[in-house]
Amino acid sequence: MFAVVVTFQIKTEHWDSFLEIMRDNARASKELEPACRHFDVCTDDSRPYEVFLYELYDDEAAFETHQRMAHFKEFSAAAADMIADKSVITFGSVT
Repeated sequence: MFAVVVTFQIKTEHWDSFLEIMRDNARASKELEPACRHFDVCTDDSRPYEVFLYELYDDEAAFETHQRMAHFKEFSAAAADMIADKSVITFGSVT
Protein backbone atom coordinates (compact mmCIF):
# COMPACT_ATOMS: atom_id res chain seq x y z
CA MET A 1 0.00 0.00 0.00
CA PHE A 2 0.94 3.63 -0.56
CA ALA A 3 -0.40 6.20 1.92
CA VAL A 4 -0.93 9.90 1.27
CA VAL A 5 -1.60 12.41 4.05
CA VAL A 6 -2.66 15.92 3.05
CA THR A 7 -3.39 18.84 5.35
CA PHE A 8 -5.10 21.95 3.99
CA GLN A 9 -5.58 25.33 5.63
CA ILE A 10 -8.63 26.83 3.94
CA LYS A 11 -9.37 30.52 3.56
CA THR A 12 -12.30 31.28 5.85
CA GLU A 13 -14.61 32.60 3.16
CA HIS A 14 -14.20 29.40 1.09
CA TRP A 15 -14.78 26.80 3.82
CA ASP A 16 -18.18 25.49 2.71
CA SER A 17 -17.34 25.57 -1.00
CA PHE A 18 -14.05 23.76 -0.42
CA LEU A 19 -15.69 21.00 1.60
CA GLU A 20 -18.27 20.46 -1.12
CA ILE A 21 -15.75 20.03 -3.92
CA MET A 22 -13.41 17.99 -1.69
CA ARG A 23 -16.21 15.55 -0.88
CA ASP A 24 -16.98 15.26 -4.60
CA ASN A 25 -13.30 14.59 -5.35
CA ALA A 26 -13.08 11.92 -2.65
CA ARG A 27 -16.27 10.23 -3.87
CA ALA A 28 -15.04 10.21 -7.49
CA SER A 29 -11.67 8.83 -6.41
CA LYS A 30 -13.29 5.90 -4.63
CA GLU A 31 -15.80 5.24 -7.41
CA LEU A 32 -13.59 5.69 -10.47
CA GLU A 33 -10.19 4.47 -9.29
CA PRO A 34 -10.02 0.77 -8.39
CA ALA A 35 -6.53 1.26 -6.91
CA CYS A 36 -7.79 3.95 -4.52
CA ARG A 37 -8.56 1.83 -1.47
CA HIS A 38 -9.40 4.53 1.06
CA PHE A 39 -10.05 8.27 0.99
CA ASP A 40 -11.04 10.00 4.23
CA VAL A 41 -11.85 13.71 4.47
CA CYS A 42 -11.53 14.79 8.11
CA THR A 43 -12.10 17.99 10.08
CA ASP A 44 -11.95 18.88 13.76
CA ASP A 45 -13.81 21.74 15.41
CA SER A 46 -10.74 22.51 17.53
CA ARG A 47 -8.80 23.38 14.35
CA PRO A 48 -11.14 25.57 12.29
CA TYR A 49 -10.57 25.76 8.55
CA GLU A 50 -8.23 22.75 8.52
CA VAL A 51 -8.95 19.67 6.40
CA PHE A 52 -7.01 16.43 6.79
CA LEU A 53 -7.01 13.74 4.08
CA TYR A 54 -5.93 10.14 4.51
CA GLU A 55 -5.69 8.23 1.25
CA LEU A 56 -4.54 4.68 0.51
CA TYR A 57 -3.56 3.42 -2.94
CA ASP A 58 -2.28 0.07 -4.16
CA ASP A 59 1.08 1.63 -4.94
CA GLU A 60 2.77 4.90 -5.90
CA ALA A 61 1.83 4.43 -9.56
CA ALA A 62 -1.85 4.37 -8.55
CA PHE A 63 -1.42 7.69 -6.76
CA GLU A 64 0.28 9.14 -9.83
CA THR A 65 -2.69 7.94 -11.90
CA HIS A 66 -5.02 9.63 -9.39
CA GLN A 67 -3.23 12.94 -10.01
CA ARG A 68 -3.85 12.61 -13.77
CA MET A 69 -7.58 11.90 -13.42
CA ALA A 70 -10.01 14.50 -14.76
CA HIS A 71 -11.87 14.79 -11.44
CA PHE A 72 -8.59 15.48 -9.59
CA LYS A 73 -7.54 18.12 -12.12
CA GLU A 74 -10.96 19.78 -11.91
CA PHE A 75 -10.81 19.78 -8.10
CA SER A 76 -7.28 21.21 -8.09
CA ALA A 77 -8.21 24.04 -10.44
CA ALA A 78 -11.39 24.90 -8.53
CA ALA A 79 -9.69 24.75 -5.11
CA ALA A 80 -6.49 26.63 -5.91
CA ASP A 81 -7.68 30.05 -4.73
CA MET A 82 -9.43 28.59 -1.67
CA ILE A 83 -6.28 27.17 -0.07
CA ALA A 84 -4.11 29.22 2.28
CA ASP A 85 -1.61 26.39 2.85
CA LYS A 86 -1.16 22.74 1.91
CA SER A 87 1.11 19.93 3.11
CA VAL A 88 1.47 16.55 1.39
CA ILE A 89 3.31 13.62 2.98
CA THR A 90 3.56 10.15 1.44
CA PHE A 91 4.47 6.81 2.95
CA GLY A 92 5.77 4.12 0.62
CA SER A 93 4.83 1.07 2.64
CA VAL A 94 1.91 0.43 4.92
CA THR A 95 1.72 -2.84 6.82
